Amino acid sequence: MLHPRELELSGEALSALTQILGIMNDQVLAGHDQPRWNLERLLELEMRLGVTVGIDDLAPPEDARTVTLGLDDVALLLEGMAFTEVASVDLPWFEMVQWTADFVTAELRQHWSDDEWRSWVGR
Repeated sequence: MLHPRELELSGEALSALTQILGIMNDQVLAGHDQPRWNLERLLELEMRLGVTVGIDDLAPPEDARTVTLGLDDVALLLEGMAFTEVASVDLPWFEMVQWTADFVTAELRQHWSDDEWRSWVGR
């Protein structure tokens, strides 16, 4: 885990991240020859978030949870959010997806400095 941070996530935030992980899992399990993401990595992230995709995405957890995420975890989630945004371009609720993507990105990115993000991109 790169540059770990403890983040307190509301039930709604956990629900949003669970949805993103679910979309990513669906892509992996769709049987593509070269899956975009590693299923084991996604399952490990689910465990650290304390969620189970397919179950917890039905209703948001009621309580906030403190979780430890690394910059690499957040980069993975943001990649999934970007994929979701691109995959939703033809849907009638695309503007809501864009707004959600911007919101999720801002909320997650704020915990690491611009220098830390630049070092991640330049790796």
